[in-house]
Amino acid sequence: MNFCHTSRFRFAADFIRAFVANGVRVFAFVLALMAFGVAARAQAPDVSKKLEGFDAYMEQTLKDWNTPGVGVGIVVNDKLVFAKGYGYRDYEKKLPFTPKTLEPIASNSKLFTAVVAGMLVEEGKLTWDKPVRESVPTIQFYNDQLNNNVTLRDMLSHRTGVTRHDLIWFKSPFTRKELFEKLKYLEPQEPMRETFLYNNLMFSAVGQIIELKSGKTWEQFVRERIFGPLEMNTTTYTIADMLKQPDYGVPFREKRDSFELYKIPYYEDTEGVAPAGAIISNIDELSHWLIALMNDGKYNGKQVLPASVLKATIQPAIGLPNTLGEALGYWELLNPAYGMGRQTASYRGKLLTYHGGDLPGFHSQVSFLPNDKIGVIVFVISDHSAPLYNVISYNVYERLLGMDQTPWNQRRLQQRLAGKKAGTEARAKAGADRVPNTKPSHALAGYAAEYENPAYGILKIGLQGDQLQFGFHDFHFPMSHFHYDRFDTPDDEQYGKFSVSFRTNPQGDVNDAVISLDEAEVVFTRKAPTLDAKLLEKLAGTYMTPTKVKFEVQYQPGAGLSLVFPGAPPQKLIPIKGLQFRTPQFADSIYEFVVENGQVKALKERDPSGEFTYTRQ
Repeated sequence: MNFCHTSRFRFAADFIRAFVANGVRVFAFVLALMAFGVAARAQAPDVSKKLEGFDAYMEQTLKDWNTPGVGVGIVVNDKLVFAKGYGYRDYEKKLPFTPKTLEPIASNSKLFTAVVAGMLVEEGKLTWDKPVRESVPTIQFYNDQLNNNVTLRDMLSHRTGVTRHDLIWFKSPFTRKELFEKLKYLEPQEPMRETFLYNNLMFSAVGQIIELKSGKTWEQFVRERIFGPLEMNTTTYTIADMLKQPDYGVPFREKRDSFELYKIPYYEDTEGVAPAGAIISNIDELSHWLIALMNDGKYNGKQVLPASVLKATIQPAIGLPNTLGEALGYWELLNPAYGMGRQTASYRGKLLTYHGGDLPGFHSQVSFLPNDKIGVIVFVISDHSAPLYNVISYNVYERLLGMDQTPWNQRRLQQRLAGKKAGTEARAKAGADRVPNTKPSHALAGYAAEYENPAYGILKIGLQGDQLQFGFHDFHFPMSHFHYDRFDTPDDEQYGKFSVSFRTNPQGDVNDAVISLDEAEVVFTRKAPTLDAKLLEKLAGTYMTPTKVKFEVQYQPGAGLSLVFPGAPPQKLIPIKGLQFRTPQFADSIYEFVVENGQVKALKERDPSGEFTYTRQ
């Protein structure tokens, strides 16, 4: 899956920021990088000749970019004619990158999901262009407009109008089913089918749909219908399985403010969004997939993938802006469009279909020219080198087509340098807006609690000694006071910092925690205490106002208490603390039950205007 890191945890698919954020400085010393691996198949003489100088180009590229390792595979017609590793699959141990080096392909998994969904379309269990709820009644979106209109094609082409919300799933414990059930909380940002908004959660949901309609998990279905027939025998889904193999990549990053490479942990929390990006493969086996894509679904003379499904996935479903040309003046890539699980564009007059994949430490691209029967696979280790999968792919195509070589390496290297320098300078100015000599409005214990957002889950604010502790998904950091009711986590080398602003309710209690995540501010509300069902049953009953109007406090198991006045809809009572409650509509009105000697005597209502007592009947 495509997943971008920034210091403020904004993971929007903003192509310009992703394009200019990577800069590199050439090492002052010569980085000794060796090219490892051999061609997987004997190269055709013309291919070999056209690739003269490519090894030297790759060695220089790795040195220029301070890149641990890269793998390159080239398919012509229906054969893997070139497969080679450059640099290291494990930079620390200096183990060579080879055509058999396994690594996560991230969002290049998406086309697998689109194809197997298409197999169910072929079987009549799903449809591309009718509302998906007709086939899957249990799916729920944010509103009826989405419920009545979103199709499978919309979900697979990122055109639902719902943006990505990656921190719902990233480093979270949520299962695929739980993520599927969270779609109803995701408010659309744009009208349907008007704007391309990348969304991994929609692909996760399609994976759940595949299970609902086939009776098999997405993993089982893909292995049975694709991996097996394509002889992708070591291709897998989990880091644990990958590490059982002898040849696998190790993730590295470059430090933000220097050029030191350091090893990072594998990203392993992929089960929930596996259909968006969990597949792990190598150049050799992924070439089998590419051969089938390039040959109308045929591999080794057998029809493995339905040709009609491949045709459907490549058809443009939504246009993308000409960002490279309009923002930077690079017009080689023109009029990109997204189909289902892959993009198309014109590259220097040639039809190109492609998709990238990005997870911490690992980056990949699978692409081909349909009319020229040339395909390229590029694997890259290290986050700062992610742009190389485009740079290298374009260079291979230009060499094989006899074109002059576009200076993509120099272009992207210059931008990487500028981006790295700008990031260092920006971090040096962090905190300039801090207001000095302020204090929190409450004792630290008043902030410690669990806060909840229906889409993002639980934010745990703990207290150790005299320091608040931040806990969200698998992120755990200490917090320090910034000013007023704002607390920040440390500026982590890999993930930046979280900044939490707490808000009080009308009664003066700390009630909300606000964090800038993904696309906007997210509000986490203090979790209501859980009250014993027997107590709630005891509080239920008939009460009378001072004007002699009777009303009911009703209890429903699982739903809690509600106020029911004659002729009015029920109003839910939300626990606050003790026997105090409020309604969803008004935070400044408190309802408190009066209990004396174990007997419920009354219900008091307090608001800014005063206090009323309603006697129990």
